Amino acid sequence: MAKPLANVTVLEMGTFITGPAAGMLLADMGADVIKIERPDGGDPFRAFEGDFYSPHFQTYNRNKRSVTLDTRLPDDLAAFDRMIADADVFIENFRPGVTPKLNVDPDRLRAINPRLIYLSISGFGATGPDSARPAFDTVAQAASGFLRLLVNPANPRVVGPALADSITGFYGCYGVLAALHERATTGQGRLVEVSMFEAMAHFNLDDFTHYFADGEVMGPYSRPNVSQSYVFQCQGGEWIALHMSSPPKFWENLAAAVGRPDMLARPEFASRSARIANYEEVAAYLAPLFATRSRTAWCEILEQREVPHSPVYSPPEVIATEQARHLELCVEDPAGPRGAFKTIRSPVSFDGERMLAVTAPPTLGQHNAMVGGERVPAAAVE
Repeated sequence: MAKPLANVTVLEMGTFITGPAAGMLLADMGADVIKIERPDGGDPFRAFEGDFYSPHFQTYNRNKRSVTLDTRLPDDLAAFDRMIADADVFIENFRPGVTPKLNVDPDRLRAINPRLIYLSISGFGATGPDSARPAFDTVAQAASGFLRLLVNPANPRVVGPALADSITGFYGCYGVLAALHERATTGQGRLVEVSMFEAMAHFNLDDFTHYFADGEVMGPYSRPNVSQSYVFQCQGGEWIALHMSSPPKFWENLAAAVGRPDMLARPEFASRSARIANYEEVAAYLAPLFATRSRTAWCEILEQREVPHSPVYSPPEVIATEQARHLELCVEDPAGPRGAFKTIRSPVSFDGERMLAVTAPPTLGQHNAMVGGERVPAAAVE
């Protein structure tokens, strides 16, 4: 299996999502990621609605090893320093001011290993008036302007997964890869810093660009209106999504598919600009038509007409599709510490080679022997 980062050693002192997500992405590409955890419970996500092996923890910690160390203690700090001396990357996502208390601040670690790439992830940055503010996913989404694009004004609720956490992890990995590339030439490490606030502001770039270029402040329906995207409920209650975009052929084919060939003569359908301006009217016209057939029937009709669409799937439906099976999307470690571990593989292939091997997330302290003995009794975390 392709492992382009097989010669990279990463020490991760990450908790919850942002740091562990960055570490997981590097581990997926073959890096040896050693998760340094507190002996008294480890990553708090372990116990989040689980018994030190919660689904939340499993999501972001595959392909890693776990070692328990308390770097405030002399013996554990000495063991940690030996590991740092040979490491390529260190990852932490503590609030500003915490790393010196744990003896893992960048100045100290880079003095031990000048080639070290130190990834520091924060909520609002290391400096500035908001640097000490606690930041979680919803806070970062809201502060960056992104959350308002997801909230239905008529029924304001936070929806969806922890996007800011995961996306910040992606940006952290992105920065580490750039620093590794540079180090191949300079021989020197880097302090790579990314905050959730900055990451989500950049991820929300389209929103800001519309404001900078045209003075437009986008809302939750701006993008779907322009892209002419819809979700309709079919007979039986299942949903189907359409992304009609701009080509007239999509709309001509849709008119034929729904049995309304004269539909495009209606004022609200007459042109792209008309459909955008009358988005709600277009949706109201189409919704009762889609309610007359099952989702399966509509998929067959729309596929024949080459109308861009997809069922709105749940996880079991996704992995049961022929395309998911063909792409070997679901991978498994049959020898996980809690039985078979299933997950979705990395989406990246190299020379056509998919990353099909996966190692289940480690139990707390599972690999303590690599630094000399057990530091946490197994019974305390099982």
